[in-house]
Amino acid sequence: MAAVAAKPDSQRVGFVGFVGAGRMAEAIAQGLIRAGKVEAQHVLASAPTDRNLCHFRALGCQTTHSNQEVLQSCSLVFFATKPHILPTVLAEVAPVVTSEHILVSVAAGVSLSTLEEEGAMVMARGRHAGNSEAELLQTLLEACGQCEEVPEAHVDIHTGLSGSGVAFVCMFSEALAEGAIKMGMPSGLAHRLAAQTLLGTAKMLLQKGQHPAQLRTDTCTPGGTTIHGLHVLEQGGLRAATMSAVEAATCRAKELSRK
Repeated sequence: MAAVAAKPDSQRVGFVGFVGAGRMAEAIAQGLIRAGKVEAQHVLASAPTDRNLCHFRALGCQTTHSNQEVLQSCSLVFFATKPHILPTVLAEVAPVVTSEHILVSVAAGVSLSTLEEEGAMVMARGRHAGNSEAELLQTLLEACGQCEEVPEAHVDIHTGLSGSGVAFVCMFSEALAEGAIKMGMPSGLAHRLAAQTLLGTAKMLLQKGQHPAQLRTDTCTPGGTTIHGLHVLEQGGLRAATMSAVEAATCRAKELSRK
């Protein structure tokens, strides 16, 4: 994400706008409303049709089909359109943009589940955004989960890591469960245990601040089950394939940002 312009006086804003009403916009709006950062009736979202706007109305938000109306009503505006549509939208709203606006471009490829479950986001400030703007935006986005400020060059890497990583982790969770199913465990139980294993591992990594390699080593005993399983994963190239997947997703994010 990249913040641009404006000089807010506090860490609570009056009206928040969304140009584009897809899953990402909905997730951010839900987070801000639930955390009490903004009242639902002070959120205004725009989209060309009612297909996604109905979700905002269900939250108690205001909606419109006019992108310019969002800019005219809100000081903080999230642009959550598809990358190839964004240039046209920016040209459309340019006449009503003022120095009092904070404009936020939402990174492509970050899913709703990333915000609600992983809670992992990054932001990069534009050249017109100062410390107060960055602090305001980071405070607001932390209502949705962890938010880190990074150099702009790292935004695409975040898309490859966290945005696409949700799907990568789901695939691994599915594989864990199917391995247990193959060995005779009921499907529902296998999937629940696999998900709980991932959740518990993530909590330990975050709470203890350990490097994953250290936690992995701590779970291995000489000649035990874990080291035998790890040997098979290494033979299958799990780590190399995962690194290549993040690289591929990052490269695609860069391609999309240039369109």
